[in-house]
Amino acid sequence: MKRLIQGLMRFQREVFPVKQQLFKSLAESQNPHSLFITCADSRVVPDLITQAAPGDLFICRNAGNIVPPYGLTNGGVTATIEYAVVALGIKNIILCGHSDCGAMRAVLYPERVKDLPTVASWLGHAECARRVVAENHANLTDEDALRVVTEENVVAQLDHLRTHPSVAVRLARGEINLYGWVYEIHTGQMTAYDVEEGRFLPLTENTMPAATPRPRALRRIVA
Repeated sequence: MKRLIQGLMRFQREVFPVKQQLFKSLAESQNPHSLFITCADSRVVPDLITQAAPGDLFICRNAGNIVPPYGLTNGGVTATIEYAVVALGIKNIILCGHSDCGAMRAVLYPERVKDLPTVASWLGHAECARRVVAENHANLTDEDALRVVTEENVVAQLDHLRTHPSVAVRLARGEINLYGWVYEIHTGQMTAYDVEEGRFLPLTENTMPAATPRPRALRRIVA
């Protein structure tokens, strides 16, 4: 706690005065451009990784960067998505997994959370990813299986995200963008899911793979 308090004092003394005008404007309202859904892992810091400023990101964190299908679990994740999209008018949703994820290890090896019934139940939302690995990649090493299940979980949660009405409506109109990322802690590199190619590709300034499905041609009925 002492380190946290010292950090707070340093923020108040050195950082806040420099950004005082920004914080003054944020005190009245917020207008973030992206919803960032990621794991609660302490090594994943969205603002630091993306070098975002205060007010840029609306962040939702939980074990395993899970998005329950709409209607199955009406909790904080569902409420956060709805508020971000409807109330704040978010235009981008980034769903970000990461390397060495303890939640994904538990998805592969459920016995590791046998004494954590709430965690085990929550990770049931990643069962699709586990089955993909178990039935299609049975010969992988432990570390390769972890990498694949981490990627498959991002894809599965993007699928769940599209079941949320607020997201589905805007996807149909082409008014919102989806991105699926995996962050490598040991290198700082990021890969992103490309829905057209069906695989993860390096994310760079010149290549920004997206997971947004093509907007539907909405039928217009003329009376």
